[in-house]
Amino acid sequence: MSVHAHPPGQEFANSPSPFADSAAANAGSHSATPSLENPADGLDAPATPYSNPFSPPGTPATRDSYVGATSSSPAISRPVLPNEPSRQASDLPLAVGGGAIAGAETGMSEKDGLRFGAPPRRNRLYMWLGIGTAAIVVIVLAVILPVYFTVIKKHNSSDSARGGPGGASGSSGDATNPESPTGAVTGGDGSTITQSDGTTFTYKNPFGGFWVDDPTDPYNNSAQAQSFTPPLSQPWDYGKDQIRGVNLGGWLVLEPFIAPSLFEKYQNATPSPALPGGLVVDEWSLSVAMLNDTSEGGGIEQIEHHYATFITEQDFAQIAGAGLNWIRLPIPYWAIETWPGEPFLEKVAWKYVLLAFKWARKYGLRIYLELHTVPGSQNGYNHSGRSGPINFLNGFMGIANAQRTMDYIRYIAEFISQKEYWDVVTMFGIINEPLLGIIGRDQLTRFYLQAHDMIRDITGIGNGAYIVIHDGFQSPESWKDFLPGSDRIVLDTHPYVAFGGDFDHPIDYWPQVGCVAYNTNQSQSDFGITVSGEFSGAINNCGKWVVGVGPEPTQVDCTPWDDWTTWTDDVKTGIKNFVMSQMDGMHLPGYFYWTWKVGNSSVTGKVEAPFWSYQLGLENGWIPTDPREAVGICQSLGFAQNVPWNGDYQSWQTGGAGAGQIAATALAEFSQYPPPEISNVSGENVAQLPMYTATSAVPTLPPPTFTAATVTAGDGWADAKDTSLAAVQIAGCAYPNAWGPQPGSTAAVCGPAAATPAPAVAARADATLTAA
Repeated sequence: MSVHAHPPGQEFANSPSPFADSAAANAGSHSATPSLENPADGLDAPATPYSNPFSPPGTPATRDSYVGATSSSPAISRPVLPNEPSRQASDLPLAVGGGAIAGAETGMSEKDGLRFGAPPRRNRLYMWLGIGTAAIVVIVLAVILPVYFTVIKKHNSSDSARGGPGGASGSSGDATNPESPTGAVTGGDGSTITQSDGTTFTYKNPFGGFWVDDPTDPYNNSAQAQSFTPPLSQPWDYGKDQIRGVNLGGWLVLEPFIAPSLFEKYQNATPSPALPGGLVVDEWSLSVAMLNDTSEGGGIEQIEHHYATFITEQDFAQIAGAGLNWIRLPIPYWAIETWPGEPFLEKVAWKYVLLAFKWARKYGLRIYLELHTVPGSQNGYNHSGRSGPINFLNGFMGIANAQRTMDYIRYIAEFISQKEYWDVVTMFGIINEPLLGIIGRDQLTRFYLQAHDMIRDITGIGNGAYIVIHDGFQSPESWKDFLPGSDRIVLDTHPYVAFGGDFDHPIDYWPQVGCVAYNTNQSQSDFGITVSGEFSGAINNCGKWVVGVGPEPTQVDCTPWDDWTTWTDDVKTGIKNFVMSQMDGMHLPGYFYWTWKVGNSSVTGKVEAPFWSYQLGLENGWIPTDPREAVGICQSLGFAQNVPWNGDYQSWQTGGAGAGQIAATALAEFSQYPPPEISNVSGENVAQLPMYTATSAVPTLPPPTFTAATVTAGDGWADAKDTSLAAVQIAGCAYPNAWGPQPGSTAAVCGPAAATPAPAVAARADATLTAA
């Protein structure tokens, strides 16, 4: 999620840091517990020189870049709409005919006093009774027939082989299932699910979806979220199949407005060297406060309790039952490891990532897995782990932090590129929301090219997850012709009204924004597959801590917006129409709402940022119960798609002919890596900036464990030929603080014995990769 209340830029360069520059004389384990009160606590160092495919450059040539740029951090402003003075929002009907569209027959108008539309009329009772009877028959057939032909019949066939990576094996339909009271391996609407803690719930799916859970074959991909969504065992067509997704934000990467109760507890924390001012504003400072809390119920273990309770299996079942078919799953790099001095809860989140894979497979949901945080922070926002300066590909530790980031991308790619996960984890976002205006397009493009080549070396061309990059808060059109000939790169854009600052409009104004300004059709042609990885129903920046802990919303009066229990039907209808207008404007290839759930405040006992909770809106009337209702609302409103798109992509963009053969001009421009220049290093030669050495053992991500399975869980590493080591500090060197070097202490200082020869520039050797 993007919060732009306090844009991080070059002004952060001299900010005080809770941890001073580190000094490490010898190599050691990254798992050491940080001393949060010791400013001299250091990061450990390796014993041998750097040797890595992403090696430091020699003396670079001068290139056009963002070095020395003075532009401030870009902010998402209200999109510019076509200049049509004759078309006034208050003059437009919110629905005309065709389809179940919120606000139909209401004629929302600013003249209605509240500036919200009138409640919809209740009629056509007898017609709907007749339709309801027919619908029951359709639903029964939709549930029983797919279950029989896709699951039961398939599993009763002897010697059935896997139809593809992660496909269903030949297990029998009467396998014992400890998670089902009946021992069934599948079930549809009305079936009972028993969770791992023994609690039960009823699976409610009015869309013909069914779950599949076979203990003897935990990689069975027969489940189907809805009858209109392809089962996991079938390929996804990005030009025809619509992604109707939701984020699981605030689950494994904490944000104050999504999990307020965790942060409310520590708003009066005791100041310390590691917690200046006692301010708890992000997961870093929250972790410090928890580690220092030795009282009963304190400690950083509170975060795992949040992992275990905030999102459960029932949420995945409800997501499928809401007509949604994809999940965007943000994860932190500390699910893999932390380095000393970093207070985050290390490695625990990975357990819940594996549960997410399991539950998504069970309910037929596809996952867009996304690395939400990186060492040093890629944007300076609280959801990057730590608010403050940007130290990824920017500043004196920018290259070193990029080395660590590339390693973490590699470890995740190795895990999800195991064939057992191909059908479930079908998109992989390598960095969430890097702030291009500070980092630079040239620098990011070079990093993306390296990451693309590394991942496709692991998967082979045309295999594995699609690679997703974020637009860096630049217009999607600015990414036109990005790395032509690459293999399946997706552009992710995050359109938000809430961070633009222009909120003074009646509620019936906003659907035109969703229909016109947030349409991605132009980018489908210019770039290729473009998804809206985040959007919401927020029409202002109200909501507790939506703009961060401390800053106040710029909306004049948030009282009526923060208390959703006072919202009238008119208000709910207005928000619903805005949500559906975005769904329609983005409907191919699709979208992901931010976010599925917002936790209750421990102070008021209710959700204090209601715009952002899909689940709350679904339960209370401002989110459509069937997201398909949204299709056609823009045309009904008179906002037809301004740039038609026929759903066709170029072959290489979907892994076909030409994929992996990147244009020679792009290679010539962007192959040199690390970048020859980066910003905010006072003119220093990049070759002289602090860097790490690849000499440490790789922390392989552990696979799940099974008790009754007849298949193996894999070893967490897809490519046995990938034997490169992990980046760590050079032995005997003292490094600047990776999260914000202090002035005058920006270089790695090493003893004579640790001197290393100047490495050569790493350049991509050829334009073609070979399929595995």
